[in-house]
Amino acid sequence: MRSVIVHLMGGLGNQMFQYAAGRALAQRLGATLKLDVSAYASDPLRSYSLSPFNIQEQFATPAELAAIRRPYESRLAWYMQRLSRLLKLPFGWTTVQENHFRPFDPRFAIISGHVYLVGYWQSEKYFADMQELIRSECTLKEKPDAANREMAERIAGVQAVSLHIRRGDYVSNPHTNQIHGVCSLAYYQECVRRLAEELSRPHFFVFSDDAAWAQENLRLDYPTTFVAHNGPARPHEDLRLMTLCQYHILANSSFSWWGAWLNPNPDKIVYAPGRWFNDPTLDTRDLLPSGWIGVWA
Repeated sequence: MRSVIVHLMGGLGNQMFQYAAGRALAQRLGATLKLDVSAYASDPLRSYSLSPFNIQEQFATPAELAAIRRPYESRLAWYMQRLSRLLKLPFGWTTVQENHFRPFDPRFAIISGHVYLVGYWQSEKYFADMQELIRSECTLKEKPDAANREMAERIAGVQAVSLHIRRGDYVSNPHTNQIHGVCSLAYYQECVRRLAEELSRPHFFVFSDDAAWAQENLRLDYPTTFVAHNGPARPHEDLRLMTLCQYHILANSSFSWWGAWLNPNPDKIVYAPGRWFNDPTLDTRDLLPSGWIGVWA
């Protein structure tokens, strides 16, 4: 049977993009999806984070990864690869690697055989035709605890807006800061102003990896709740709360992208940074789904 192995890297939001692209491709090919989590053995900052979700969780073995990385160790394997190309038959692994950040890659429409995916794949176009499957699998296995149930009830009782402030290594790591940067307070103020014109009584639920900074610097003239009880150990619980909000103000972060995308409300309003990266060479034309609003501030 065919296999699709997806190389996972980065934090939770990045892993969700990589899983969704791999899962959708495997479904189209009638293939088995496997996850390559080998990158986290040498990553001191990130860890594999998809276990709380109802995903197809099957891991690639070291032997399978070795076959991908060293495909021509024997002369027989080399001849079989050449023959398969002449006859247009599948043999061995096809590595599909994203060349830096780029728009939707049309190669996905013609991929076949055993596939190894390496990239970020940050566009819903990779899995839009499988979105119901992805939405169902990006739910959590465990029910929320008492604190999260109480917060979910508060969200359900108001015109809830999730507002995400991403700092962390975007601030502390000079290289990461040079690529990503952080959203300005002016950006958040403009998004709040626009939503306040659309909603009669908005209530903002603020999610951040730097809750102290957010509480000190984000001053809104509307009801505001800072959600900080889950901490860095349970980002999936914050993500679940985000999806329960009716409206969204994103950071330049794949985490809040997923919080908005998984919200099933057909009337949701989503504001996102018009400039997602500091690096102007990165093409983000396919990053925001149709209907989401880019704000330049």
